[in-house]
Amino acid sequence: MTPVPVEVALVGAAAFVAGLVNAVAGGGSLLTFPALIGVGLPPVVASLTNTVALCPGYLGAAIAQRKLLADQKDRMWRVLPAAALGGVAGALLLLNTDPRAFDVIVPFLILFAVGLLAMQDRVRRWLEARGKTERAAAWAAVPVGLGAIYGGYFGAGLGVILLASLAVVHADSLTRINALKQTVSLVVNTAAAVVFLFSKQVDWPSCGVMLVASLGGGVLGGAIASKVKPAVLRWMVVVGGTSVAVAMFARW
Repeated sequence: MTPVPVEVALVGAAAFVAGLVNAVAGGGSLLTFPALIGVGLPPVVASLTNTVALCPGYLGAAIAQRKLLADQKDRMWRVLPAAALGGVAGALLLLNTDPRAFDVIVPFLILFAVGLLAMQDRVRRWLEARGKTERAAAWAAVPVGLGAIYGGYFGAGLGVILLASLAVVHADSLTRINALKQTVSLVVNTAAAVVFLFSKQVDWPSCGVMLVASLGGGVLGGAIASKVKPAVLRWMVVVGGTSVAVAMFARW
């Protein structure tokens, strides 16, 4: 399809805000996916186009927060392989299965992640009291991998799931964990995007506009996220994630 100027403005604005939101809290796909549906793309084409288009936003956010990753290399390499494999698996799932059944499960996954994040401090204290924080961190790849499968399949709320998974097992500030989440999200989306590029179903006119816009939003959002107080960031994610789940329930 060849988008008209109004459609270009719509998907571009949605991608810019989504890049910013994904950098700060997550859930940006809830803006871009409906925008792509609104300009006439079929749901599956909209979903995979959305995944490809938001990759620069995650890259911009990761670059903007790179200083917070300087001493987190061990954590990154512990989870990045699972993130990449999960992203590929989720992408293949989208291309080869009926999406309706998975759509039913997705809102529950998001609500679980939101609840996990809301109880982050309580769970972390429980782990620390039993001396299991580092042991739990060693298993971080498991929930990250599962979240990555979901991210490769659809992606809305991926940041909530990843942030919750990482925050519960790492005794660190949510701001630093959010920076780690940016890199993990980038790997998940990039891995899925590579699969989608070979599917020949990406809508490139819409995707091209969104690629540029999401990069700008991601850079701005990354700069903002590093300055947001952890408690504020946590509840922004909780509210945003709950909104994503409610919106997806409404689609039933």
